[in-house]
Amino acid sequence: MIGVGIVGYGYAGRTFHSYLVRRAPGLELRAIATRDAERRARAAQEQPGATTYPTLEELLADRRIDLVVLATPHDTHCQLALQALRAGKHVVVDKPMAITLDEADRMVEAAGEAGRVLSVFHNRRWDWDFLTVRKVVEDGLIGRPYLFESTVLGYREPRRTWRAAPETMGSLVHDWGAHLVDHALRLVPSRVERVRCRIARPRPEPAVGNFARIDLDFADGTLYGIEVGNLARPEKPRWYVLGETGGLVKHGLDPQERAFRATGNPDDAAELPEERARVTTLVAGQPAEITLESVRGSWTGYYANLSAHLNEGTPLEVTAGQAREVIAILDAAVRSSRDGSVVGYT
Repeated sequence: MIGVGIVGYGYAGRTFHSYLVRRAPGLELRAIATRDAERRARAAQEQPGATTYPTLEELLADRRIDLVVLATPHDTHCQLALQALRAGKHVVVDKPMAITLDEADRMVEAAGEAGRVLSVFHNRRWDWDFLTVRKVVEDGLIGRPYLFESTVLGYREPRRTWRAAPETMGSLVHDWGAHLVDHALRLVPSRVERVRCRIARPRPEPAVGNFARIDLDFADGTLYGIEVGNLARPEKPRWYVLGETGGLVKHGLDPQERAFRATGNPDDAAELPEERARVTTLVAGQPAEITLESVRGSWTGYYANLSAHLNEGTPLEVTAGQAREVIAILDAAVRSSRDGSVVGYT
């Protein structure tokens, strides 16, 4: 069994990581560290058998801990990961891997020097919508895709949290944007050549902005647009994909998160009829629209794969190198947003 210690017991640590770690064969949740006394008390009550610590240093001193999961604000990821790796622990970092490319490079280097596994929680690779889009593309239902529009927009009143501040969040694209860039790199079998990003700030709060659009130009000619925002009342499709012979439109976020929020159990996830993908394809040589049920993924797949990698040598699904490439593109996007330039990417 791989002993796991979680650092941070906010929404991500309590709702996602603790639940998913406990469901993964070969992993055992043994400790939780959080500076907040109330959260430590809650963790002790909700996670029986797990020791609680007020500091990372105390958790790292626990010899039962083999793997450290960092469920902390973005600006802490690099330093905490370096500490854990240098202490001889494997590390999972909640996304994004880091705020800057320099931080990501330091983390990759430290993992190599320590001979330990470093991975990033890109659980959205197991989202139903992403898996459905990937299958439609792989099955050739729309021909070679040349345009992807990937959008996560919503509306909320400004909140004073660490996610609202650039110094702790990074930028507006350092949350959902990390997942959506990761999707792009998994869906397009080519390299990114150019990055452009624009961030709108119609309100003074939150300081990270209200709307961001990243445009990726791939070497094979594929255009990939990503939009994230917190000031959008009208709905846009989650996915809009055009191919040479057809296209796809899909609405709605992954049902697993809705189930997590409603019941605490992602196995309760169910797709709404209006969330099914509408695909325009060729049937007997003629254009026709078909409706597809989503490919059902499970976020437990992330930790199941990590456990299999550590225990059995199974190839790791989310590598540090892949996560580092996501940060490289986000780094280029932030530079683009500052001066309106198109940033060449290699």
